[in-house]
Amino acid sequence: MLRVSADVIVRGTSVVDLAELLQAVLDCLPEGVACADQEGRIRFWNRAAAAITGHARADVVGTPVPDALRALIVGGLRQWVRAAASDPSPARESLLHIRHRLGHELPVLVKMLALENDFGGRLGDAVVFRPAENLDALPRGDCDTLLENEPGGCEFQDRVELEYADFLECAIPFGVLWITVDQAERLRKTHGGRACECMVDKMERILLHGLRPTEQLGRWGEDEFLVLSHERTPETLAAHAQSLAGLARTTDFRWWGDRVSLTVSIGAAQADAHEPLSDLLDRAQAAMLASFHAGGNRSTLLPRRPVCSPS
Repeated sequence: MLRVSADVIVRGTSVVDLAELLQAVLDCLPEGVACADQEGRIRFWNRAAAAITGHARADVVGTPVPDALRALIVGGLRQWVRAAASDPSPARESLLHIRHRLGHELPVLVKMLALENDFGGRLGDAVVFRPAENLDALPRGDCDTLLENEPGGCEFQDRVELEYADFLECAIPFGVLWITVDQAERLRKTHGGRACECMVDKMERILLHGLRPTEQLGRWGEDEFLVLSHERTPETLAAHAQSLAGLARTTDFRWWGDRVSLTVSIGAAQADAHEPLSDLLDRAQAAMLASFHAGGNRSTLLPRRPVCSPS
């Protein structure tokens, strides 16, 4: 509970000056801060809150709580009250899942404060929140925001996690192929981003023709893909990667009369039940980079290093 006292208005400082000072201070915080009045309208929204949720201050201040933020402002209060019943510590945080303005799910850690005046009257509620730390954050390609902007991007990340969970629970063979288009950076510099995006779209269609019926392909970066595979052994996964690299070699791209021959670099990694998903993807990415730095137009399988037990 936070009491707001008139005593904080010091001599020589107007109410307007104080409000600007407080806003400047709160805008410096890395945590999101939101305040809602008794009528459920958002009255304050700091810079970090806008950065974390994607909702700009001008779009939410003075308006009823949007549906996308109701879980944070309203649901957060209810969950905090339930948590505080067992642990009344004011520093207690609750985990909530809210929706970013772009549509993807965002886990946040939330602390609630009931705002009261000197006489115990309720002024509203304040929410302090920050993104939940993901200890198993999944490595991606060069453009991490792509999955937020690309239709179906977040669903593909969910599919990656689901396939890995099936591998752990049901021992279904699982491996990943991390693929990048070798010519993407040069094409972007010489012909622009639009040309590069069209080229990547064409490569995606070509790669789809080479997939097994049970495999899935999704964008995993600005010019990178991830294939979820169920090849039974690392050797068959490596052979499959080579066949996809060969298929890509048959592709060229034309842009305003210019013709560009395309190739890909592929990194392959077979899942191991003793490593987290992030480590599996790290291996696939490292294998892809090894292929790329060796000149591209090839695939590399990177096995997991055996864990040495202490002697």
